[in-house]
Amino acid sequence: MAMVAQHHRENSSGSISKHFDAGKYVRYTAEQVEALERVYSECPKPSSLRRQQLIRECPILSNIEPKQIKVWFQNRRCREKQRKESGRLQSVNRKLTAMNKLLMEENDRLQKQVSQLVCENGYMRNHLTPASGPTTDASCESAVTTPQLSLRDATNPAGLLSIAEETLTEFLSKATGTAVDWVQMPGMKPGPGSVGIFAISQSCSGVAARACGLVSLEPTKIVEILKDRPSWFRDCRILEVFTMFPAGNGGTIELLYTQTYAPTTLAPARDFWTLRYTTTLENGSFVVCERSLSGTGAGPSAAAASQFVRAEMFPSGYLIRPCDGGGSIIHIVDHFNLEAWSVPEVLRPLYESSKVVAQKITISALKYIRQIAQETSGEVVYSLGRQPAVLRTFSQRLSRGFNDAVNGFNDDGWSVLNCDGAEDVVVAINTAKNLNSGSNTLPLLGGVLCAKASMLLQNVPPAVLVRFLREHRSEWADFNVDAYAAAALKSTYAYPGMRPTRFTGSQIIMPLGHTIEHEEMLEVIRLEGHSLSHEDAFMSRDIHLLQMCSGIDENAVGACSELVFAPIDEMFPDDAQLLPSGFRIIPLDSKPGDLADKTLDLTSSLDVGPATSNNGKNAGAARSILTIAFQFSFESNLQENVASMARQYVRSVISSVQRVAMAISPSGLSPTVGSKLSPASPEALTLAHWICQSYSFHTGAELFATDSASSEAVLKTLWHHQDAILCCSLKAEPVFTFGNQAGLDMLETTLVSLQDITLDKIFDDSGRKALYSDFSKIMQQGFAHLPAGICMSTMGRHVSYEQAIVWKVFAAEESSVHCLAFSFVNWSFV
Repeated sequence: MAMVAQHHRENSSGSISKHFDAGKYVRYTAEQVEALERVYSECPKPSSLRRQQLIRECPILSNIEPKQIKVWFQNRRCREKQRKESGRLQSVNRKLTAMNKLLMEENDRLQKQVSQLVCENGYMRNHLTPASGPTTDASCESAVTTPQLSLRDATNPAGLLSIAEETLTEFLSKATGTAVDWVQMPGMKPGPGSVGIFAISQSCSGVAARACGLVSLEPTKIVEILKDRPSWFRDCRILEVFTMFPAGNGGTIELLYTQTYAPTTLAPARDFWTLRYTTTLENGSFVVCERSLSGTGAGPSAAAASQFVRAEMFPSGYLIRPCDGGGSIIHIVDHFNLEAWSVPEVLRPLYESSKVVAQKITISALKYIRQIAQETSGEVVYSLGRQPAVLRTFSQRLSRGFNDAVNGFNDDGWSVLNCDGAEDVVVAINTAKNLNSGSNTLPLLGGVLCAKASMLLQNVPPAVLVRFLREHRSEWADFNVDAYAAAALKSTYAYPGMRPTRFTGSQIIMPLGHTIEHEEMLEVIRLEGHSLSHEDAFMSRDIHLLQMCSGIDENAVGACSELVFAPIDEMFPDDAQLLPSGFRIIPLDSKPGDLADKTLDLTSSLDVGPATSNNGKNAGAARSILTIAFQFSFESNLQENVASMARQYVRSVISSVQRVAMAISPSGLSPTVGSKLSPASPEALTLAHWICQSYSFHTGAELFATDSASSEAVLKTLWHHQDAILCCSLKAEPVFTFGNQAGLDMLETTLVSLQDITLDKIFDDSGRKALYSDFSKIMQQGFAHLPAGICMSTMGRHVSYEQAIVWKVFAAEESSVHCLAFSFVNWSFV
């Protein structure tokens, strides 16, 4: 019995030893670890054959089992994953700590503001009587009232230093104090995913906006970026430093002259004569503050500023504080008097709105810095091999070229041609404009001609209109005019009509890059065309455009929308010459909520009831100004012909835009018509009922479950269904007539634009074959299941789906088929 027990213990001991030998508890030498690390750096997850090869090639690993090598690589990958996750969490923790500090400071500032308002309210209650005259107590005066600074103070360094210190004090009181009654910017709620905290002035002289946020850049780099205003402020034409001298604390004082573009042809541009003070505070923070110096004659000569209205900048600037562990907290304040009296009354809301200042300057500055920070960290990857700096330069050149065309400054060489009797379109020429770029020259170039116009739009959401113009160029553009503009790049001038070309109607959008918030996109557009002449019928007449689109977010209050493009060669260099044309739509007096419920989809009929009849009145007050500018190069002997062509073309574009605006304007639809999909379609409630009823009839199952059987509940559930549900007509060339929210998202289109998409355009070859092979089955059986496949959105992006269900949708009676319905299950962008 003892011998059996002893034998059992020996077997157990051997088993344990064997477990430790072949298990994961192995102590590796330094040489073995070094050899394994070398392999890990090349291949973190080697195969079984690779591990066996490693043991054969490295003698120092010959005493280790392959299983132990496998366990070592598993542990190594686990440690690497933990290390990365730990680093990410530490970075997130640092950002949250800094953001928490920022929010606590904002809370303290708001508490001080509340206390101040309570004190002022008590003072007014105790001392204000009906018989009393106007009070002169300083405690009730706005702290932002900025006295005019005499020119005498600005004639010597001591006076300028005094002005600079006063500017610094007033700026800090706005940035971190209670000098201005700041209110939260509509639609810009702070949160974990927000860019920052944005506010606008409620009651102070002029217009003011404020922003604060966290950026992963060092303060010195941020100061360098913000001081270079033309690099991030698209409306800045010129910033000249006239004088610069050192001040105390290592700071500098500069006298600046700045010119800004006018956003439309109906208003003059603005210029500023300012003092800028850059210094460092005792706590290590950097400050760049700026204010206007008084005197309309200050700065450059009057002749140089003849086309400008002198505006005033109240104490504004940037406060940049370094954060522990890297990064910076930025406070931005912009405060202006834009002299609204100098523009037509209809445009004055544009110059009296703090929301517009916030979107164009304050928010743009913070977003630009965040964009630079992400590009520096390598988080942003662009397509087609272009560097981020090159793409930013392209966007800036497109914007600047369009602004130059809209403003037409005399010192740039622009002069206005005599009109043809009507003043709706202004035509200007510039014979001094240089389009040469590097080795690309245009011989015999007579100059550049610009036809431009501005018009008022009623109740047309700018974002919706720009999206339509971008996605449906054939609705407003003339391909022959595009061909003429493109021919100028190759020095092959031809008056439109000399080389007849057929435009196929197809445009392919190839993305180049976008900003981090997707508020601006840069892309290449290819327009497909073919010659109609026999001698070169097989030659491609494709045209390429470099295009910038911005402001397509309908929820951005006060933001303008732009679509600017320029013809380019197919293989355009980084210094390619650009002659931009395009559209700019600026909301004038939109109020929060006016346009929130006015889109091209069915959401307005889903979320509101019959009481929405009042929305037409409110939305009717929403106005915007549309500015159109098209540029063409010309030879001297063709100036009159090109001018006539350009004038008529812009009038044609205006007519097309007006037609589109009427089609998408919600104010033109009555409540009973508003829920219709198109003039030839049934009401949304009826169609939703048909879709669900037909699906149940054919498949024997419910499309979805609803809490209520009412038509409104069915429509709402269908609209928010996770699968993409689309309906197409049964015609010789089937087109889509309806899509739920997921369907519109999948095709990247709107409900109105959906009706221009044919069925064959979204499927690839295998998808079309599967559909055509099962078509007879669909018509006989009533439905069919298509296998997984790939389809294409209107933006050219590939979409995968696990399954597509197709069924016939009966009308009121089962004897007539209204359309085909498609349900794309578990779709996603590839």
